[in-house]
Amino acid sequence: MKRREETEIPKDVSLDDVAEAIKAAMPVLDETDQHIATAVHRLMSSGAPVEPAAIAKAVGGVSLERVNERLNRWPGVFRDDMGRVVGFWGHAIHKLEPEYRLVAAGNTTYAWCALDTLFIPGIIGNEVRVEASDPVSGEPVALVVDRDGARDVTPAGALVSMVIPDGPFGYDVIESFCHRVLFFASHKTGDRWIAAHEGTTLLPVDQAFEVGRVLTERVAPNMFGTKSGSR
Repeated sequence: MKRREETEIPKDVSLDDVAEAIKAAMPVLDETDQHIATAVHRLMSSGAPVEPAAIAKAVGGVSLERVNERLNRWPGVFRDDMGRVVGFWGHAIHKLEPEYRLVAAGNTTYAWCALDTLFIPGIIGNEVRVEASDPVSGEPVALVVDRDGARDVTPAGALVSMVIPDGPFGYDVIESFCHRVLFFASHKTGDRWIAAHEGTTLLPVDQAFEVGRVLTERVAPNMFGTKSGSR
């Protein structure tokens, strides 16, 4: 495919290197933190704002105070005026721009970026239909994702732009990272976009999924396919 070698991760940078850099940008989690994060994602997948008390109940054995302390301390957590979680680590109750729609078990939520659509399904434990669009051409991009991988990718040559963070994620994570991790329908549009955005590259969807898998397993192994509240 035209110019493919110019847009993939360089040979001296592995997918593990990319995932490791993203992992290093995220908060360090102990086991209880992992269970809290799992519960937030799974409760959000119903499509409704999440009460902190519901998170504590889903985890079991953790106080409401601990849940609130973590939600207040972690970057990338958004709450409404009632204190309910409406955005958490790549996952949103309300539509964002650009739009990454997640449809699971009849409920719709939204992701912050293309990479989020590839690892959130493994955490919530459901098959997810992902609907997005190419930011250059506007062409729809769709796929089905579960904990084992991505399939039914349309168009078949869809790609994901990727950037390696150069420091810890902060409260501007959506603008500084997510807005550079997008789906593209083809190399033509992807190459055009990354040429104007220094530090970005393109990955096939299956390789981007592996970044998400390694990220989830390394940052929070108990989040990956483990039921909330299990020990």
